[in-house]
Amino acid sequence: MPAPLCVALVAGEASGDILGAGLMRALKARHPDVRFIGVGGPLMEAQGLASYFPMERLAVMGLVEVLGRLRELLARRKLLIQTLLDARPDVFIGIDAPDFTLAIEARMHQAGIKAVHYVSPSVWAWRQKRVLKIREGCDLMLTLFPFEARFYEEQGVPVKFVGHSLADQIPLQADRSQARQAIGLPLEGQVVALMPGSRGGEVRRLGGLFFETAERLLAARPGLRFVLPCASPQRRVQLEEALGDRSLPITWLDGQSHAALAACDAVLIASGTATLEALLYKRPMVVAYRLAPLTWWILKRMVTSPYISLPNLLAQRALVPEILQDAATPEALAEALLPLLDQPQVQTAAFDAIHHTLRQDASNQAAEAVLQLLAR
Repeated sequence: MPAPLCVALVAGEASGDILGAGLMRALKARHPDVRFIGVGGPLMEAQGLASYFPMERLAVMGLVEVLGRLRELLARRKLLIQTLLDARPDVFIGIDAPDFTLAIEARMHQAGIKAVHYVSPSVWAWRQKRVLKIREGCDLMLTLFPFEARFYEEQGVPVKFVGHSLADQIPLQADRSQARQAIGLPLEGQVVALMPGSRGGEVRRLGGLFFETAERLLAARPGLRFVLPCASPQRRVQLEEALGDRSLPITWLDGQSHAALAACDAVLIASGTATLEALLYKRPMVVAYRLAPLTWWILKRMVTSPYISLPNLLAQRALVPEILQDAATPEALAEALLPLLDQPQVQTAAFDAIHHTLRQDASNQAAEAVLQLLAR
């Protein structure tokens, strides 16, 4: 019987909660006597994690936006580090949220506790000097994408490309008709999914813009319908307010973003993990994003990558349109999206190859890598 194992995990938002839950499930299958401590969301809690505080307290994005919460975040991290040092887990796994978790990993590593980071920060795009801290304080980097693993290998960081659990979960070919039936959309006619993000700031900047774009699309294609999956009840209220008195044929969904992607013909989408989901569902997309003006000004001077969206980073070329900040107007978004309703293969032909590359049985690969690290 293997010795009891204590695994500490910290996830900062919904995508990390998904990855953490999959990893926990795979660890339990290999090591029945394992307990979990740390911070996570409902999916990780369902796998047995008692979260020290609500994961939502870490879900903040943007340089300027973080400043308003900095005191709270630093206090939470300080207390969490001490709590973990007292508990002395066998391994600490930081899942994404690098500005919060990398410092915890460094402290665990200094204390002789194995430290793993799951989901690479964008060190290949900006703030590349962070890789030096990662090399000093992280025993293993688990990457979702192959281009990230190549970067870490070149920098001398122990790394394992594990693939992405979404690529394992999402079928290689989704049934559009079945998805439409499930959410009450007509089988005939074209449908555009509107996905303006899951955070309040994203919806505030993109919600009205996406509705104005939908009006232009509808004027060009009178039979067009829209589907809008809301990430939470709060986002639904926010989006309904942004819609105002506009009259648009929208099917509203609570959650169910995968159902919306399976059912639609094309997507107008905020940059983020959802763009990977759209790619895996083989739905052509236009990516839009707006940041606080100061955050945008700072990032423009720091980012070295020519792309921000995951489809373009994975393809290493401008596969999908990225329309950002002041360039993101209703006219520009509608003009980019309309041709995709007629010629989706311009994008989707490349999506299938990327899906196969990422389909690596990620949760099991990650669990094996963690246990091998502990065995060394």
